[in-house]
Amino acid sequence: MHTQIVRALGLATLLSGAAQASDGRSLAAAQGIAHPAVIAHRGASFDAPESTRPAYLLARELGADYLELDLQRTRDGVLVVVHDDVLSRTSDVAERFPTRRDSPVSAFTLAELKSLDAGSWFNQAYPDRARASFKQLPILTLDEVIDIAEDSPQQRPGLYIETKMPGQFPGIERDLAERLKARGWLDKPGRVVLQTFDRNSLRLLHEAMPQVPKVLLLWVGKGSIEPASGQSFVESGERDKAAFYARQRPRDRAEFERWLEFAKAGGAIATGPSARRSQLGEQSYADLIEPWMNQLSHQQGLLVHVYTLDEPVDFAKAMQAGVDGIFTNRTGALMRFYGRADALEEGQVLRRLGY
Repeated sequence: MHTQIVRALGLATLLSGAAQASDGRSLAAAQGIAHPAVIAHRGASFDAPESTRPAYLLARELGADYLELDLQRTRDGVLVVVHDDVLSRTSDVAERFPTRRDSPVSAFTLAELKSLDAGSWFNQAYPDRARASFKQLPILTLDEVIDIAEDSPQQRPGLYIETKMPGQFPGIERDLAERLKARGWLDKPGRVVLQTFDRNSLRLLHEAMPQVPKVLLLWVGKGSIEPASGQSFVESGERDKAAFYARQRPRDRAEFERWLEFAKAGGAIATGPSARRSQLGEQSYADLIEPWMNQLSHQQGLLVHVYTLDEPVDFAKAMQAGVDGIFTNRTGALMRFYGRADALEEGQVLRRLGY
């Protein structure tokens, strides 16, 4: 779709959804959070290897409000930015440490993690977006992502930090609070947002950083929002995960409302619901942003930041439904949708950054 058409669609949708967003806008302003928020999911991870330096630099230069990251801890106690529990999808761990290819991140020291190539997999998976400069990219620490967020006089994005599998890392909430305090980030209202799927971690985050906005991520599945189907994907026997999740719904309205209550009780000021993508695909899940859901969240004093959308048609649907921010792998596309983009395209920015 031509850029001008996309921009017009975005602005028209924002206007049509203004009434639904009004409550969210005031809630966001009270927390110092951008509205609508552009949340760069693992950086600009459509155009560069997720959670690496070029992905975060690109997201920053494109104007993202937040750099989103997943937090884990090394065996020697350093906070690192990695999404998966194991490293085989996004590194060469199988070649570097063949007997430990299925070991969790927590089994590796920082030096061992830094020896991995966290970029070449992207070139193999997405040859149309491959760049020689993506080879041998290292895994980043939390401090290195903070450096990226701080190291630009023009663009100063916030951080949107998820405690990943926090049960594997006792005390990670306190560790995070210590690092953010040491770096001076706890005194910047709205610059840090904390997120988790784990209700206990939400509670611990609130105890450690009561002044920092927090988000309870929402998921339809056993042990989380109970599904109307009563089935997990494995139990269904189906092969198409996206099609399965597209049909999933909360058991009933009361079940959805119960999780909003969990969010508020844990100190959250927002929820992070999943969404169904129009074209389905790998990051398409249950639709938890129906207008009534967003309205109910706003009535409960909660913002709605939806994950993870990449196409203008889905941006438009989400905004019209009344969400307050969008997690996206395609920072540039969402910025253009909002009419906030500069003239440079992603490839030009990467080249300017040395990639």
